[in-house]
Amino acid sequence: MSTPGLDGYTEPWRKPEHDDLAELARSFFTKEVVPHAGRLEKQGHPDREHYRRAGELGLLGLSVPEQYGGGGGDFTHEAVLLHEQTLAGEGSLGIAVHSGIVTGYISHYGTEEQRQQWLPGLVSGELIGAIGMTEPDGGSDVQAIRTRAVRNGDDYMVTGSKTFITNGYLADLLILAVKTDQSAKARGISLLICDLRNDPAGFRRGRTIEKIGLHSNDTAELFFDEMRVPAANLLGGAENLGFIQLMQQLPQERLVIAVGAVAAMQRAVELATAYAKERHAFGKPLLGHQNTRMVLADCATRTRASRIFLDDCIQRHARGELDVATAAMAKLYLTEGQCEVVDRCLQIFGGYGYTTEYPIAKMYADARVQKIYGGTNEIMRELIARVL
Repeated sequence: MSTPGLDGYTEPWRKPEHDDLAELARSFFTKEVVPHAGRLEKQGHPDREHYRRAGELGLLGLSVPEQYGGGGGDFTHEAVLLHEQTLAGEGSLGIAVHSGIVTGYISHYGTEEQRQQWLPGLVSGELIGAIGMTEPDGGSDVQAIRTRAVRNGDDYMVTGSKTFITNGYLADLLILAVKTDQSAKARGISLLICDLRNDPAGFRRGRTIEKIGLHSNDTAELFFDEMRVPAANLLGGAENLGFIQLMQQLPQERLVIAVGAVAAMQRAVELATAYAKERHAFGKPLLGHQNTRMVLADCATRTRASRIFLDDCIQRHARGELDVATAAMAKLYLTEGQCEVVDRCLQIFGGYGYTTEYPIAKMYADARVQKIYGGTNEIMRELIARVL
């Protein structure tokens, strides 16, 4: 997803409007967010103002219908935005979750009233969205969730806990996976839209979890003790559809992760190549040594192949043809490739690559979680094996 012709490859789906979007997104991330990176990492979460500014620029809800304030585009527009965010080295804003996932759930499954109530605020950045699936006793096994919602008149009483929730610290709106039928497994899951503004009674935000990477992106624990949620906030207006909704949306979530993986690979190759041209060893630039050239050649080739695979998946998704197994392949292959390419590129920097002075070190730490969230890569292998 680079400027057409920059390295001899242009995405087959790319149009001039994508180039304009990329330029706008690049300017926003590099000029308005990245300069605050040090402060945001110490703070442990992004600034709300950056969400609002992204909303003002029209960078949120790119695939949300225009009638709700969105861009009226499709996933290709979301992909360009997320790609530029990674290329800029910006990791604080959870836009992938907020705009690439949360708005999708409400756009696809929300009632008309729910769309009108929540989408404009998410698109403007006035509301920050999160999704709560993972629990302390279970991650990839969605069927095993324990957080329950019991109907009480016109409300649900929610009790349970969630962990590793991206945007959890700042979230105003939470798509929450709960059990509405305690006797069933997957068939008893529903999704609730929870308004977390002003921290409602029965709701508590836990600690912001300290991680080995993504230090400026907030990840939090959430606790519910008889928290009251209006029954009107049941996503789609019917109980026990949550598992189906989750399974239908997870391919896009995994594609979102794959977009970030490929962008990170591109950035790692670019950084390592530039360093290899400047750094001298044994009387000549590192790029003058055969081993360095071979490493960069391998990494560039893996990155190019990954881009082509990703573009095929994006096109399939745009046509509504991206199946679960192919999305799992993309998430598996591209995140494994990201970790490999970043690691090999870091090696070119030598000791400097292990210092926080150079961006490649942060990229190394940030990459590791890509093989975990969105369903672990072990689960991806299982999903792929089922169709063989």
